[in-house]
Amino acid sequence: MKKALMSVIVASCISTAVAAGEGHSHWGYQGHEGPEHWGDMNEKFAVCKTGSTQSPIDINFASLAKGSIGDIQFIYKDISPEILNNGHTVQVNYGNGSSMKVKDQQYDLVQFHFHTPSENTVNGKAYPMEVHMVHKNDKGELAVVGVFFKEGEQNAELEKAWSKMPAKAGAKEMLAGVSLNAAKLLPGSKKFGHFQGSLTTPPCSEGVNWFVMEEPIEASREQIAKFNQVVGDNARPVQPLNGRQMVMN
Repeated sequence: MKKALMSVIVASCISTAVAAGEGHSHWGYQGHEGPEHWGDMNEKFAVCKTGSTQSPIDINFASLAKGSIGDIQFIYKDISPEILNNGHTVQVNYGNGSSMKVKDQQYDLVQFHFHTPSENTVNGKAYPMEVHMVHKNDKGELAVVGVFFKEGEQNAELEKAWSKMPAKAGAKEMLAGVSLNAAKLLPGSKKFGHFQGSLTTPPCSEGVNWFVMEEPIEASREQIAKFNQVVGDNARPVQPLNGRQMVMN
């Protein structure tokens, strides 16, 4: 990709929003600002409507053939991060030094954020919540690891972030004195489905490597409800596959 375009993609995914400058369009998940209108709001959002490898998607893990992608090596460190309510999601901004490695390619963990219900679905059904762990490599190319939450026991690592969850859009808090590690938001099984996709928010830029974990992790009903009460439903509907191939590791 050209350097200018890739800069836009990285900046957009890191903030999960886009500052379009002149003629900036406000987008959301309901009514005239909802996903069905994103592609018409601003010329910079056009790929939301015209793109051929859009995310999220519906996944049938049982039907996926084994690919050659191999396993992911996760190298996540304990940090005391910043947590941000950007008006579209709650986002935890990660510090330097944490990464994932796929084959010989290293992607640095930039941030992770949440959606209720899940954006990706499994056999047509959504989970109550999903976390997207956003990474980029030294070329600015993006890789997102998706992990589903099912309702169950309280999630101790999630509770650390939720203890400082900003209730107002634009607010942020430092998790001072709190040691948090994104590795604890990964399931025991590291089996995943891999596909080429896009950002799930405007400008919906394509060329994003997606790795969606098959096994969900747990969060309590109260934890899921707390996020939804602050942000509301923030899931883009699933998008057509358009002949894309998905594989398991």
